Amino acid sequence: MSTEDVSPRFADLDLWPTHDIVQAMLEGQLAAAAAVQSQAERIARAAEEAAARLSAPNGRLIYVGAGTSGRVAAMDGVELGPTFDWGGAQVAYLLAGGREALLSSVEGAEDDAAAGAAEMQGLAPTASDVAVCVAASGRTPYTIAAARAAGDAGALTVGFANNAGSPLLQAVAHPILLDTGAEIVAGSTRMKAGTAQKIALNTFSTAVMVRLGRVYGGFMISMRLANRKLQGRALGMIGAVAHVEEAVARDALERAGGDIKLAVLIALGATPEQGEASLRAVGGDLRAAIERSNSSRHRQL
Repeated sequence: MSTEDVSPRFADLDLWPTHDIVQAMLEGQLAAAAAVQSQAERIARAAEEAAARLSAPNGRLIYVGAGTSGRVAAMDGVELGPTFDWGGAQVAYLLAGGREALLSSVEGAEDDAAAGAAEMQGLAPTASDVAVCVAASGRTPYTIAAARAAGDAGALTVGFANNAGSPLLQAVAHPILLDTGAEIVAGSTRMKAGTAQKIALNTFSTAVMVRLGRVYGGFMISMRLANRKLQGRALGMIGAVAHVEEAVARDALERAGGDIKLAVLIALGATPEQGEASLRAVGGDLRAAIERSNSSRHRQL
């Protein structure tokens, strides 16, 4: 496995000046980004099919992994809630060793293929679900078994691995190879491999959310207003999209009960009831709802 290789370049790493060690590590991070760049087309295809599956009311993103890969995967899923209001029953996690493995190592859990299969089956995956499976080695028994169980149940499977030809990439519908090669510290896949995974997962999940209509232009139009900073950001979004002053945006946001998409439609002249109806009719896509509202007003004129 390339992620386990020992690079001759770093044979005397511990004797290097600290500045040179840091510089080499930073070069590795740039190389990790380049490894993801080569997979842009594959990530895009996976995101488009994932969005099509997840457009169903019961669609879920199911993140699967062990160790560092599992923690990186879980981080991606957790961040979808506040950013895109994609959380609760819409996301699930299978981490080898369970929740305890988020904060500490659970030795041997990643080798338990039976647990991976059983835990995936316990989620009762369907064709509306997308299993996102991550393993640096691509050989983690827990993750591979979970991926196969998801696929057998009809779910879409997407795999991210850092070794070519690995079993995980052969077990999924959308294999994405993040070929980061040998680590500066041999086998420490929390470095280049982990960075590539984080970039790839961020890119994949954000593309999915864009295709699901949870982004308008460059705005996080579906975000949760969890604090004052985000409330201020929401007012800025409403003002920019609807071309209204802050006072109008604030009134619209209050009438919309904190729903940014609905607030935009209200700021554009719809009643809350009309705005809700427009959003329902187009599956929550704000751009389509604006066009629908505009068409309706033009017909009335």
